[in-house]
Amino acid sequence: MKNAIRVAAAGATLALAGMSLAACSGSSGGGTSGSGGGGDTGPITYVQGKDTSGVVVILADMWNKAHPKEKVTIKQQTDQADQQLQDLTQHFQQKLSDYDVVSTDVVWTAEFAAKQYLQPLTGPYKLDTSAFLPSVVKTGQYNGVQYAAPSSTDSQLLYYRKDLLGSTPVPKTLEELFGTCSIAKKAGIGCYAGQYAKYEGLTVNFNEAITSAGGTVVDAKGKPTLNTPEAQKGLQLIVDNFKNGNIPKAAVTYQEAQGLNAFETGKLLYLTNWPYMVGDIKSNAQAAGIRSKYAIAPYPGKSAVGGHNLAISAFSKHKKTALKFIQFMESPATEKILIDKATLAPVRSSQYTDPSLTKAYPYLTTLKASLDNAEARPITPYYNGVTSAIQNNVFQALQSASNGGSPDVKKVLDSTAQAITAASQGG
Repeated sequence: MKNAIRVAAAGATLALAGMSLAACSGSSGGGTSGSGGGGDTGPITYVQGKDTSGVVVILADMWNKAHPKEKVTIKQQTDQADQQLQDLTQHFQQKLSDYDVVSTDVVWTAEFAAKQYLQPLTGPYKLDTSAFLPSVVKTGQYNGVQYAAPSSTDSQLLYYRKDLLGSTPVPKTLEELFGTCSIAKKAGIGCYAGQYAKYEGLTVNFNEAITSAGGTVVDAKGKPTLNTPEAQKGLQLIVDNFKNGNIPKAAVTYQEAQGLNAFETGKLLYLTNWPYMVGDIKSNAQAAGIRSKYAIAPYPGKSAVGGHNLAISAFSKHKKTALKFIQFMESPATEKILIDKATLAPVRSSQYTDPSLTKAYPYLTTLKASLDNAEARPITPYYNGVTSAIQNNVFQALQSASNGGSPDVKKVLDSTAQAITAASQGG
């Protein structure tokens, strides 16, 4: 098996603290004019985070050979998400036309769209999204308008010890999962962990708990929707299982790496983590003891969607070329190259049933099952405030429960909702 599809920045999103939001517009037509105005063709610049695989140079060469009058120049940013966001924001604020196509984390779309920094993919710039995974398409929308095109995606999977589970059915919900924790206790190991440290991974896990219970974090307008029985049920489930020890106390400190380490060294029955972990288990010496004893399954509920999208700057002078470049970057042929060279999860549904890919990456079928049931993280131009609200309030509750406390879930959700509201009002 080749290296697993790597995590596509799902837990790496770091919105800039203190970055002020300008007055946001709900207009679906914002950004169509821009300082460059045009929908013409010509040379373009494509901006993305640091490419450690070298694949973007290969793709640029392919494009430039086929489009000598519309050559693309690649600008690579740092590998730090907050610095990438800062760079894009500074260029957009100055209405500079030197960035034509930009790679954005899926949670940045709403902020950029609300500020009219992105060209809506409508009218002459309409992109056919029918071949893409629906959950991934949604991450590029704001107020019902498509502003960004799917580029790469990601979803959490359930890693489990098949040797210990035996004939017990693989859980399809978190409730079913926690109902089998007696198996872990009998084996003298922890039952389940996710990512519960005070960072972006906690927002991912919180979102998954709420949406898996039938709730939402915010509505289509970005207003908090946590005052519901479903939201309370989702958070209560995690709180209760921290308190009773089904989620080990140490898991309140886990980011992706710590959970992976615990699973690879035989300390967990279940772990939810990203697909990159498949490759790590294959190659990491510490995983030798469980390498033949584990399996993967779709996330037991609704996983959050990770990944990156491609968008056209509202200030680009060559938007028609920018659109054609995006279509090239999302073509089936390009996606195969991205899987093979950069191990990025595809966004086209057909790639998950392509025999040449499923043979090389057999977990693609499982990943698609997770993506088919996945939900975007909160879509809001105030994402920084939303994720901070979640981390500050929910982490405190989980920390208390891990020490045997009984936090009032309704009060925690009320406080989180108030913080989200304050953030959307500039607080």
